[in-house]
Amino acid sequence: MDRLIQYSIPVKGIRSGTHQFDFQIDRAFFQAFEDSPVSDGSIALTLLFDKRPDMYVLQFDFAGTLKTECDRCLAVIDLPVSDQQQLIVKLSEAEQMEDADVVYIHPETQQLNVAVYIYEYIILSMPFMRVYDCENDDERVCNEEMLRYLNGQNGADEVAETPEAPEQNEFWEALKKLNIRDN
Repeated sequence: MDRLIQYSIPVKGIRSGTHQFDFQIDRAFFQAFEDSPVSDGSIALTLLFDKRPDMYVLQFDFAGTLKTECDRCLAVIDLPVSDQQQLIVKLSEAEQMEDADVVYIHPETQQLNVAVYIYEYIILSMPFMRVYDCENDDERVCNEEMLRYLNGQNGADEVAETPEAPEQNEFWEALKKLNIRDN
């Protein structure tokens, strides 16, 4: 996590009120997370940090692109992503159960590292189907050969041969010859 120290906010030394932090998310950020489904990207993130006496309200707002494989043609694309998320950080001396939108920290905590939250919000912003319409791009990145193959226009005029008669199974034929009747 040493590579992610730049995503720490000095909560103890900052005065009450709203503060803005700007981050640029890139390849180095994603490589800090083991087994990340994303290895590269370019995302501009703005964090509005509202410090209140009993809690902090963090508003994450980001937009950019992630490098990933297109689910349609398998070409590497710059998938556009954007989202807004809010996280509430409450101060508590006792350990509390965390929620998806509420986190508890000790009142004497000096710094709050938001890298994990940024990572989770970015990954969750990825659409289920990783495709986008590249028809209007100056340079199409689509793998045209793969698209032709998927559409059945791969140039192969081979027709699968179907046998005219199924093969005879000798065991089945022997069973057919048995004429067993109940008495």
